[in-house]
Amino acid sequence: MEVAMTLSSCVIRCKPQEIEDVKKRVEEAKVCDIHMVDESGYIIVTIEGENIEDEVSKFAVLEKLPGVLSADMIYSYSEEELEALREDLDMQDPVPEILEKDVDASQIVYHGDLKKRF
Repeated sequence: MEVAMTLSSCVIRCKPQEIEDVKKRVEEAKVCDIHMVDESGYIIVTIEGENIEDEVSKFAVLEKLPGVLSADMIYSYSEEELEALREDLDMQDPVPEILEKDVDASQIVYHGDLKKRF
């Protein structure tokens, strides 16, 4: 497959007795790369796409293959998202001065609220 702008990992689930048939269908679909096949009925793949829409359409092909009980996207990477994050990091303030020197922990005051974060 060509180097793409998006990349996702996916776990495909099927019945253990159908693993070889489903694996063959996944290979024939040519929408992903297989990285691991577990005899208990799991196939780990990566899907590459030119954009999110391309990637989602390939994922939909996998979901509809005969014998596939489920297909779950586990991780997704997009160059566009990475660039947006880089821009966001560039706009943030530099490291606070207090973190650039040795300070006794008792001198640090926390002003947040962990209860609201969880």
